Amino acid sequence: MALRSAPSRPAPAGRARRTVADEDRPDSLWDMESSLRRRGFEVVAGADEAGRGACAGPLVAAACVLPSGRRGRVPGLADSKLLTPAARERVYEEVVDRALAWSVVAIPVGELDARGMHVTNIEALRRAVSALDPSPDYVLTDGFPVPGLARPGLAVWKGDRVAACVAAASVLAKVTRDRIMLELHERWPEYDFAGHKGYITDVHSAALERHGPCPEHRMRFVNVARARDAHAARVVHLTGTGGMVDDEAMSLAPSSPALAPAPGELR
Repeated sequence: MALRSAPSRPAPAGRARRTVADEDRPDSLWDMESSLRRRGFEVVAGADEAGRGACAGPLVAAACVLPSGRRGRVPGLADSKLLTPAARERVYEEVVDRALAWSVVAIPVGELDARGMHVTNIEALRRAVSALDPSPDYVLTDGFPVPGLARPGLAVWKGDRVAACVAAASVLAKVTRDRIMLELHERWPEYDFAGHKGYITDVHSAALERHGPCPEHRMRFVNVARARDAHAARVVHLTGTGGMVDDEAMSLAPSSPALAPAPGELR
């Protein structure tokens, strides 16, 4: 599990001090954090993940605390899915520069297959939040609650479109995962991970059926397991021997008591 984080740091000298007008500026993406700060929760973190529905590559979770006032108003910030790749890169750099604290956790495919998607996803979000310094007073998560945070929090439906700190976390997670997928493309270009980083596509499905899965594919996913078995059967048919297939290495990991599988994930 990889972890990247940035500690808290003061705003650069010369920045305008926070004012009521800055904090209460009518912009809905920042409304929830402003409301929480008025209630005494000064350090508000957002957490989100990228790659939950993908059939290959790591799951990446991120957490972020944005400063209040003008410095926290990240130019161009939005749900990462609504931004172009170039815009996401620009916003990523702004978030890293402006954030009071941020962290990113990457969960490798082997752990996802061994433990199940939902269980591992919750753990990744929990670890990302726990790595923040300063520790948040309140945590906003995208879509579903994250137990075990030892601090109050709220699961927000479409949180990456409602709360700035969650949107910032979504950008951190998405850009990090996309960069990882570009690296994987260099190792396995036949799957075109550079062009198909997220959800399964027709092109990726065709490559998966043609070549079978690589070590970065998630064996718990139905389409991956089906492609694995079909590819193994073709190898046996063409060679006339089962010695070409490592059944143990290709077998499904033991099922874990996942609460809710990702789309296409085997229980």
